[in-house]
Amino acid sequence: MPRFSANVSMLFTEVPFLERFVAAANAGFPGVECQFPYMHEANEVADKVAMSGAEIVVINAPPGDWAAGERGIAALPGREQEFKDALEVALNYADMMECPRLHCMAGCITEDKRTKATDTYLANIAWAADMTQQAGLTLLIEPISLPGYFVSRPDHAVELLRQLDRKNIQILYDVHHAQRTQGNIAEFLEKNLSVIGHVQVSGVPGRNEPDKLGEINWPFLFDMLDSHGYDGWIGAEYNPRAGTLAGLGWGADWGIGEGAKSKKRA
Repeated sequence: MPRFSANVSMLFTEVPFLERFVAAANAGFPGVECQFPYMHEANEVADKVAMSGAEIVVINAPPGDWAAGERGIAALPGREQEFKDALEVALNYADMMECPRLHCMAGCITEDKRTKATDTYLANIAWAADMTQQAGLTLLIEPISLPGYFVSRPDHAVELLRQLDRKNIQILYDVHHAQRTQGNIAEFLEKNLSVIGHVQVSGVPGRNEPDKLGEINWPFLFDMLDSHGYDGWIGAEYNPRAGTLAGLGWGADWGIGEGAKSKKRA
């Protein structure tokens, strides 16, 4: 049976951040995740996660200057020390929160700087993989469909894994981004499931609920992952159309949603 986690950076925003972990657990999510917990002290977030009873699944490392449009710095030449400092912060939070996975965003580049960016990225991620391995964590890299994002296609992520050759690096496979840049979702997952460390879902073309209003056949995809023995988490990371609880109908068959905790899939 698929295991779903709620990304509380995008879901349950009707309540303050620190209250969202309990809200997610109360809605039937056995797992929680968030993008950036750094606006609160690590022990404060860790306490709220523990109180929720849900398992923390993944957090992102600090991404650089988010307000200025930065989406990670791992591939940005000249920012190596900043990347290392950010990872140290993330490792402290992961340790306090007992979070087993850490995602490092690559950042956006211009094509004329791709060669230098590749060298920078490989060196930074190799170092990060060694640091996370010492901490007993899995390091995730994610293909993202943003203009100029260094790793935009799942096939590129697989090639980078080959070059990095670190056993504790896996792919965070976001179905929304993958469909926009490469497609062939089921085929890619079947072929590369051994290197998929986490899956995230949201509707395509809009980044809303993973339901029948988009172009993805979600029940098929969830069943396919289950039948192929995927034992990781599926993160619900989307923008609700009309409130978080109102949009959880997609998860009722899996015990997600108001009043759905006790339901079992036939």
